[in-house]
Amino acid sequence: MLTGKTALVTGGAKGIGRAIALKIAEAHGNVAIIYRGSQKNAEATIAELLALGVQAKSYQCDVSDFNATKELVAQIIKDFGDLDILVNNAGITNDKLLIAMKEEDFDSVINTNLKGAFNMTKHVGAYLLKQRKGRIINISSVSGLMGNVGQCNYAAAKAGLIGLTKSAAKEMALRGVTCNAIAPGFIDTDMTKELKPEIKTEILKQIPLKRLGQVEDIANLCVYLSSDLSGYITGEVIKVDGGLYI
Repeated sequence: MLTGKTALVTGGAKGIGRAIALKIAEAHGNVAIIYRGSQKNAEATIAELLALGVQAKSYQCDVSDFNATKELVAQIIKDFGDLDILVNNAGITNDKLLIAMKEEDFDSVINTNLKGAFNMTKHVGAYLLKQRKGRIINISSVSGLMGNVGQCNYAAAKAGLIGLTKSAAKEMALRGVTCNAIAPGFIDTDMTKELKPEIKTEILKQIPLKRLGQVEDIANLCVYLSSDLSGYITGEVIKVDGGLYI
């Protein structure tokens, strides 16, 4: 489905990003992943990608750094010879009630989750517009649609990402570049594994399908939006939440 295409996945060393990278590779796409923290996780993910017979390489970078991301995108295009797909997945949380939230708690989440996506979209988008084709997929959240207690910073960043998605979609459409967002609900990741059992029980009560989502649920949709099958879809926010937002 993605044979001959190259994807760049931010936050691709673990969790949802890792699942997206692997699904793209299974669809025969080449993959560059950006990570900020664990080199060990990045190396393990790259080994899995290479085992699938595609070209793959990891790069360490803080996506909130405008100049560093600009240089890195140029390097990735040089290394792979092409770039077709950008998945803005990198994200952090720093949950606190608004009244207890410090300025740095807010700024750090906005800088990574929203400004990081702006940086990558600007630098990669310039290349995609020049070649008159490409896909940009932003991993938002249902928190950006409905808010969440203790997540004013995270919800604001993810809501901003939706606005970025829709605006970029309008700007880039005439050059054949689509831009869509995926809004996951509660997904079974390291983040949700840390939830207390009683909190997890309450969450499941709110989900019509009565289970957490799997990272593959997000990755499968991401591959579809990366492919030629989705060529007439742009500016959309697609929820993958088990019915939570109904």
